[in-house]
Amino acid sequence: MAQASGPPGRRVLLVEDEASILRGLSDVLRFRGYTVLTAEDGTEGLRLSLAERLDLIVLDVMLPGLSGYVVCERLRSAGCETPVLMLTAKGDEDDVVRGFEAGANDYVTKPFGVRTLLARMDALLRRPGAEPAGPFRCGPLEIDPERGEARQGAERVELSPREVRILRLLSREPGRIVSRRTLLRDAWDMNNADQVETRTVDVHIAKLRKKLGAHGELIETVRGQGYRLCP
Repeated sequence: MAQASGPPGRRVLLVEDEASILRGLSDVLRFRGYTVLTAEDGTEGLRLSLAERLDLIVLDVMLPGLSGYVVCERLRSAGCETPVLMLTAKGDEDDVVRGFEAGANDYVTKPFGVRTLLARMDALLRRPGAEPAGPFRCGPLEIDPERGEARQGAERVELSPREVRILRLLSREPGRIVSRRTLLRDAWDMNNADQVETRTVDVHIAKLRKKLGAHGELIETVRGQGYRLCP
């Protein structure tokens, strides 16, 4: 691992096995004042991602040990919400969709221009601030983002940060349809959600409904449009 000093709050992990790309990107980011950590294989990239406080992970898909897809999936399974920008040598839609379904927020296809990569990184780092931490209502449920739970009386259901964000989006205006694109943009922070077809939202909604049990019926599917919270 290599590390360079930079301002607090802008810590970036580069996971890339091509030495020339890793060195070049590290130099550029150092020049821009970032703190840069690096890993040359997926196993080390996963370890650092879980152990370090990071603002962004730039993750190559083709890596020794664990692929970028596997690294991203394990990060999300562990509850890590750090934005992930994937680097892929392939531009096929299937590869892009697979990256998004693994939990990536954006992607850049190799070969890429440094300005393009920096623009995508800056966009992810400029994401809107976190939602207010206070509890909110979702039908008969009270959602507590700080505790990560939904509750009604003595009943408690544990929620992931993304599930809290989904419920917040749906509860802002009960009965209003929230499109899959909006959910991808605001709950997954996908910059180019309009360009990708994915079942990620449907899979997460299905899991959330199951987790909420009888209260899962609060989330209604509007065929071809999205989801809404039953008023």
